Amino acid sequence: MPAEGMMTKSRLLSFFLILSFFISLSAVCASGKNDKPANASGTASNELVVYAYDSFTADWGPGPELVKRFEAKTGYKVTMISCGDAAQVLSRAVLEKKAPASDVLVGIDNNLIDTARKEDVLAPYKPATSSIVSKDLVLANDWLLTPYDWGYFAMIFDSASGITPPASLEDLTKPEYAKKIILMDPRTSTPGTGFLAWTLAVYGKNYTDYWTRLKGNILTMAPGWDTGYGLFTSGEAPLVISYTTSPAYHVENDKTDRYKALIFPEGHTAQIEGLGLVNGAKNPKAAKAFIDFMLTDEAQSVLPLTQWMYPVSKTIKLPDSYKAAPMASKTLTVPSADVAAAVDTVISILAK
Repeated sequence: MPAEGMMTKSRLLSFFLILSFFISLSAVCASGKNDKPANASGTASNELVVYAYDSFTADWGPGPELVKRFEAKTGYKVTMISCGDAAQVLSRAVLEKKAPASDVLVGIDNNLIDTARKEDVLAPYKPATSSIVSKDLVLANDWLLTPYDWGYFAMIFDSASGITPPASLEDLTKPEYAKKIILMDPRTSTPGTGFLAWTLAVYGKNYTDYWTRLKGNILTMAPGWDTGYGLFTSGEAPLVISYTTSPAYHVENDKTDRYKALIFPEGHTAQIEGLGLVNGAKNPKAAKAFIDFMLTDEAQSVLPLTQWMYPVSKTIKLPDSYKAAPMASKTLTVPSADVAAAVDTVISILAK
C-alpha cells in the first residue's frame, strides 16, 4: 500500500488525531478530498480515469511513472485521482456506482474484495498475462481484481528508542508499551484493516479481549498510513504497523538500518493489492489495457523502489536494500468478510 517516500514529518495536534479517528469512511470519501488529477489532459474518447490512494499517486509513488509509461505505450491519456487511502477509493466508488466516474480502481486488497463484490462496483476481467501471478496471490477465480503487488504486515520498531522490542502480538499488550504504538483506523486505512485481520487470525473469537488489553498501549489510530508512519518517523512512538519491506526504504534512501521489521513466531497476515475494472466504466477498453499493462515487466519493475512492496512477477530483480526486508515464517489468512464484520466492534472497544 505505501510508497514510503516523502511522508509527512510534522507533529500533528492531538485534537486533529482524535477528530480523524471518529471520521467515518463514507464521510471522508464523500467530501471529494484530494481530487487532484495527476494528468487531466485527453479527450473523452481516449481518457482513462483511475482512482487510487494517496501514496500511489504522489510524486514519489509509482503512479506518475506508470502513467507516463502507459501513455507513451498506448496513446491513452490518464487522469489519476487520489481518494485518500484504498478503503476510501472503494467507498467513493460505492457512492458513485449508479453513475461511475472512474474506469479503474487501484488498491482494493484481499481484505476489501468481499465488500467490493457485495457492492457490485467491479466487473471481472482476466488479463491475458495472468499466468505471471502465482496461485497463492490470485484474489478471486473470476478475476474481479488483478493483483499487482503484495507484502507482509509487521510492526516496525525504532531501534534508537531504547526500549526492548516486542516479540509477539501478545507482547504488545504489556504495560511497558503504554502509548508507544501507532495504528491506523480500519475504517479508512488498509494497514488498519490488515492489523485487525492479523489479530483475528491469531486470536479468533477472543480478538475482542485482545483489543481491550491492547487499547491502553495505542498512542493514536491515524486516519491513514501516511499520517501514522509520519508520526512514527517523527519520533512520536517507537512502534507502528506497516510492512516488512518498510526498512528497505530507509536503507535505500536514508542509508540507515535504524528501523526494523519485527517477525513474530505466530505468523503474519499479508496484503495483496489489486486493481479492477469499474462496473459501468465509460472506457472499458482503456481500463483493460491499463490492467494488462500493470502485469508487464515494464510496470512491475517500477514498484520495488516506489511502492516498496513486492511485485507479483517473480522475474523482477529486487534491489539490494530488500535484504533488510525479512520474510514471515508463516503466512496467516482470515476471510475478508470476518474482518469487515469486526471493524465496528473494535471501534466500539477503542471509543469506550
